[in-house]
Parts: sequence; structure tokens; C-alpha cells
Amino acid sequence: MDASAGNTTRDKLIETAKELFLTKGVDRVGVREIATKAGINLSLMNYYFRSKEMLFEAIFEMLINEKAGVLKQILDSDKPLEEKIREYVYSYIDILIDDPLLVSFVLSVIHRNTDKIANMKAIFKLYNTDLFAAQLRQEAETGRIKPIDPEQFYVSMISLILFPFSIKPLIADRNKLDERATKLFLIERKRAVYEMLICSIKV
Repeated sequence: MDASAGNTTRDKLIETAKELFLTKGVDRVGVREIATKAGINLSLMNYYFRSKEMLFEAIFEMLINEKAGVLKQILDSDKPLEEKIREYVYSYIDILIDDPLLVSFVLSVIHRNTDKIANMKAIFKLYNTDLFAAQLRQEAETGRIKPIDPEQFYVSMISLILFPFSIKPLIADRNKLDERATKLFLIERKRAVYEMLICSIKV
């Protein structure tokens, strides 16, 4: 099989499955539907991915490695704490605005693969880092911020970032927002979340 043709087929399967998984939910999509929508016969799909789970995990790894690497670099940088928090919040929200269904996709991975989480290295790029936790402890020890549990702070930070995207339709309906106004609301979350986080740790 020609290598370039193989890559094209594999990429087409990944893009088609990603679209279906994100819009319908992983459990509501079958391999036959993926193959049909991609215009690829089922036996060829099985050649590249022996199961829907393998395809699902390949998409997840691709999404996380692409998006989360940037976030991890921010947390592991040597930037001052306030600047780091601001850049992390703003970058994370930008990622979710560009790919709003990423939240539901990641959550579905976590809930469907609880026994595999420890082996899914990619997912930890979306979580706290040792360097960031150490920076929070050091800042607290020197009195520059309040004493704080780094894990609690990080969970609060990602909760403030992620939750509005998980209830975006509710926010839009309650506030009578069209698509453009909803996007502006989420963009405004950058400043709001950053200010709440900084206020929570100021001495």
C-alpha cells in the first residue's frame, strides 16, 4: 500500500471519527457509521484501527498532545506567578473557544477509561505540574501569597476555566445570547477568572 495513500486514509478516519464523537458522543457512534461517513470500507478501517476504542484513544492522544503541550509549557516556565496564571487562563480559554467540544470529549475519556487513566500519559498534560505546585509553595513560604494547597488552587483554576464551556447552552439560553454574544461572554471570562484567582491568593 502506498504510504501517502495510507496516511490519507488514516487521517480521514481520524477526522471523521473526531467529528462524530464530538457531536454525537462516543457511545452513540459505531465503526460502520465512521467508515460510511469517511467513504472507506469497513475492512480497510479495521486494517488501520482494530476497534473503535483504538481509534478513540488515537484521537484523544492527538488532541491532547496538540493542545495541552502549550499549557504544560506555561506552567513549567520560569515566569512570575501572576504572569503565569494570566497566560495559562487566557491560553486555555482560547483553546476551548477554538474547539468548544474538547471539554466534553476529555470528560468522556476520563469517565469511560477510569481503569486506564494511570497509563494515559497525554491526559496528565492537562493537569497540574510539579514545577507549578513548587512555585505556589515557595511563594507562600516567602509571604508573597497566602498559604495555599497547590492542588486545591489548581482544581479551582481549571474549574473556573472549564465549567462555563460545559454549560454553554444554558448560559446562552438564560442570558438570551446569540452565538456571537456567547463567544464574547466566554472571552470576558479570561479577565474575570484571572482576577478571581489573583484575589484569592493576595496577602
